[in-house]
Amino acid sequence: MRILLTGASSFTGCHFVRALAAAGHEVVVTMTRPDAGGYADEPVRAERVAAVRRAAAETRFGLRFGDDAFVDLVRSGRFDLLCHHAADVTNYKSPDFDAVGAVANNVRGLGSVLEAFRAAEGRAVVLTGSVFEGGEGAGSEGLPHFSPYGLSKALTAEVFRYECGRRGLPLGKFVIPNPFGPLEEPRFTAYLVKAWLAGQTPGVKTPAYVRDNIHVSALAGAYARFAEETAARAGTPGFCRTSPSGYVESQGAFALRFAREMEPRLGVPCPVDLAEQTEFAEPRIRIGTDAAAMTRDEERRAWDEIAEFYLRAHRPAAAAGGRG
Repeated sequence: MRILLTGASSFTGCHFVRALAAAGHEVVVTMTRPDAGGYADEPVRAERVAAVRRAAAETRFGLRFGDDAFVDLVRSGRFDLLCHHAADVTNYKSPDFDAVGAVANNVRGLGSVLEAFRAAEGRAVVLTGSVFEGGEGAGSEGLPHFSPYGLSKALTAEVFRYECGRRGLPLGKFVIPNPFGPLEEPRFTAYLVKAWLAGQTPGVKTPAYVRDNIHVSALAGAYARFAEETAARAGTPGFCRTSPSGYVESQGAFALRFAREMEPRLGVPCPVDLAEQTEFAEPRIRIGTDAAAMTRDEERRAWDEIAEFYLRAHRPAAAAGGRG
């Protein structure tokens, strides 16, 4: 297939592009900054952009979803599948995140985009969602929205579902849990590795939350398969979703799992200090529902790639910190 994908410079987007290309599809990506040099201020994102450019058939810079140039590309590109992975994530962790403004940005020009896509005989649309949206996945407390950001993703999906339905375009929603792996932003696993390489014991403050951590390579493989399945529904309007699942366990158990896998690969002790969690500002349980299978070889390779990435990213800093 010929696929147009937004949001390729993100952690998951980068891996999605590579998985789609590896499956034999021609992937064209759009990025909002004017050129590759515009990502130089974010080294990890710049590395993703370089990886995407190696995998993608074409990279179009300076395009934002819904603007006139984007609509022109959709009209003339003869794409089979439109994958909207980009989203407004500015200050997404803040309780003051502007959910309504984010939705407006996420669906900007959507009618024009879908009209152009349908006129060019596009087959289907795939939208990325989050397990932290209200009603997604499985879990506790009635599956509420985790945050204003989760609310914005849910409302975005509703607008897409309505507008695609109006035009007879199948819509598939790919719901992401907690991915981890190479080229990730410095978050939980990066914190653990950085501490271990510095000879420290990292602490886990919320070990009782049950979450769904998934290798990004497994997630990307699931995305490529779902994209193919959604495109195969061309001519049959309607909505479908998948919610991939990886390691379903408490965050404490996952931290210990990560430590067991990393210790022989990093070559340093990987202790973990699990706090006694007494506050639960978030729902205790939120997980995906559709197991993303990996062979033993694939899983071992995924752990190897994570260790290699973090060694390359953190060893220099650890060595510099030890001199003095």
